[in-house]
Amino acid sequence: MNLTAPAISSVWTVYHMTDQTVVHMTLFVTALVIVLILGLSLGIFAGTSCRFGDTIVQILNIIEMIPDVALLLLLIPITGIGAAPTIAAAVLYSLLPIVRNTSIGLTSIRGELIESGVALGMTDQQILTHIRLPLALPLIAGGMRTAVVYTMGIVTLGGLIGARGLGAVLQAGITRNNMTVILVAGLWIGFLAVMMDLMAAGGELLLTRRFGDRP
Repeated sequence: MNLTAPAISSVWTVYHMTDQTVVHMTLFVTALVIVLILGLSLGIFAGTSCRFGDTIVQILNIIEMIPDVALLLLLIPITGIGAAPTIAAAVLYSLLPIVRNTSIGLTSIRGELIESGVALGMTDQQILTHIRLPLALPLIAGGMRTAVVYTMGIVTLGGLIGARGLGAVLQAGITRNNMTVILVAGLWIGFLAVMMDLMAAGGELLLTRRFGDRP
């Protein structure tokens, strides 16, 4: 192992780490945007539908129990190898925290706040958009933060099935038993994951301060 500045520079150049970082973050952002759109939509439906809400969460719980590598392999016959199964697996794995937190956030609003909205003549839709959703945002943000971590992990594993990105560099280091490559790629992935988590934590804190439901 030779983790010196020249060695790091050599690994960065030989393995095209800048390009691979762009690919990695593109996969991450694409999957995360899809997760947020689907997760919020399903979470709102689960939080407002007594009949189907629990079923949606249970299905996502079952998906969550499938090992991540196994999920990637199961998706290959459907989507092929590369970016498609990686994004699909990241979305499926990361939906649960957003859907669950959105549903819980919408259903745990204090009753007197809902009653105030009704007294003002607000419709169910207005109560949802002006009372329930804003007050649920801190909890939703917590689910999003968890989804960020899940998505980063799955995107990294995508390197095993031809998705490129930093996971491919890490896999190359493991295949060649090159500890320098493993450490450089691993530390850089860890740094990016921590930065994304800190950004998500900052957003969660801001939303909690702005919309936190205080009796």
